[in-house]
Amino acid sequence: MGTNNTIQRRTQETAAARTSEGPTMQQYIKQMQGEIKKALPAVMTPERFSRIVLSALSTNPKLAETTPQSFLGAMMTAAQLGVEPNTPLGQAYLIPFWNSKARALECQFQLGYKGLLDLAYRSGEVSTVMAQVVYENDEFEYSFGLEPKLVHRPAMENRGNPKYVYAMFRTKDGGYGYEVMSIADVRAHAQRYSKSFQNGPWQTNFEEMAKKTVLKRVLKYAPLKSEFMRAVTQDEVIKNDLSADMYEVPNVYVEADYDVDPATGEIVRGPEEPTKDGETKPPEDKGAEDGQQRMTV
Repeated sequence: MGTNNTIQRRTQETAAARTSEGPTMQQYIKQMQGEIKKALPAVMTPERFSRIVLSALSTNPKLAETTPQSFLGAMMTAAQLGVEPNTPLGQAYLIPFWNSKARALECQFQLGYKGLLDLAYRSGEVSTVMAQVVYENDEFEYSFGLEPKLVHRPAMENRGNPKYVYAMFRTKDGGYGYEVMSIADVRAHAQRYSKSFQNGPWQTNFEEMAKKTVLKRVLKYAPLKSEFMRAVTQDEVIKNDLSADMYEVPNVYVEADYDVDPATGEIVRGPEEPTKDGETKPPEDKGAEDGQQRMTV
């Protein structure tokens, strides 16, 4: 309880200080070194994590304009999960969004494909977990039923355009499961459920996000520990509070009229605004869920 009160007090003091041109977000991160060290698992040092977060602020100045509570909440969520935000590893992302109701930029935490992989392996229940993109000229065959089959032989060259994405897991006792989605179904799912589809990792690293989408679905049926499931619930949420255990902080989901490109910091069109061609947001694909195909044993 004492730790929670300390974190809360520091956040409130910093928020107040910023209104009077007090300490910057970078300075506040340095003040949080003790809390960061307590939150991080053994896989990462607090010095490295702090450098990564400071680099994210430098790369995307809009992050420094988000509310202190939401930015620090996203930062501490990444720390507790032991994933690196906004690095080429693609483990996690800190993404600014404009909240029109609060009239403020808020920071959302988002897991990446490799962060999800890392968390699955850390659970200790699976021997293999992976996702792959299938291209037009690859040899690909799958079936379900009493004799399930999944075969993927990539073409050695000229693989063509992406066509499917599949994810699979194998447990240490021999159980397994896999799921297949077409690229069209992945895109429809992202347009329907992800506020960041029009910018950020969906545009800069589509295939990695597509892998994450299918992998996240199939891992729902893997016999993983509850700690992994708790970690996955932190994906694509905003935390407007801090705690020694970030799982205890209520999740807030993005309700933004505008998205902010995490690469440039530019506020881009909202989901209801017309595009340059005069078209509105792509309609929801009610068949996206039906396009999912799954096998677990």
